[in-house]
Amino acid sequence: MELFFQTSLTFPVVLFSFMLCVAMLYWLTVALGAVDVDVLDAGGDGGMDDPSNAEGLGGLLMKLGLHDVPVTLVLTVLVFFAWLASYFTQLLLLSWLPLGLLRFPLGLVVIVLALAVAVPVTRLVVAPLRPLFRKALGSTTRSLLGQVVVVRSPLVSDRLGEAGMEDGGAGLI
Repeated sequence: MELFFQTSLTFPVVLFSFMLCVAMLYWLTVALGAVDVDVLDAGGDGGMDDPSNAEGLGGLLMKLGLHDVPVTLVLTVLVFFAWLASYFTQLLLLSWLPLGLLRFPLGLVVIVLALAVAVPVTRLVVAPLRPLFRKALGSTTRSLLGQVVVVRSPLVSDRLGEAGMEDGGAGLI
């Protein structure tokens, strides 16, 4: 157990260890009901279906193929696999090398490589979850503009009126 903690608190691994602890505290607060699962998904993807013009964290996740799942879940899985890669690199390789001052530059290389390894693995883990979250969020991809409706009230104006539309389900009013 001492080797585990020593390796977890060594330079390249300690950054991912900290992020993993933050993620565990976040999921604990979600389990207690203090925050919502999609707290970072405030804007969603902004209705953008084209990843080439997406911006910010959502755009980066779309370009990496990590979309349609809550950002918090994607980031937790990504940090976990990056932590695993950096942990085993430190345990099996870096701890046996006399690095001295090269520990920090080589540690930065390990961080970048761990993230590069974690992205495709996270994509594989998250891909089967996409249909589940599409159903749970009930996202509609069809626009209501230009659809045919049946007017159900005698008067229709910009402030008053009622119309119904059949959408293949319960219908919309």
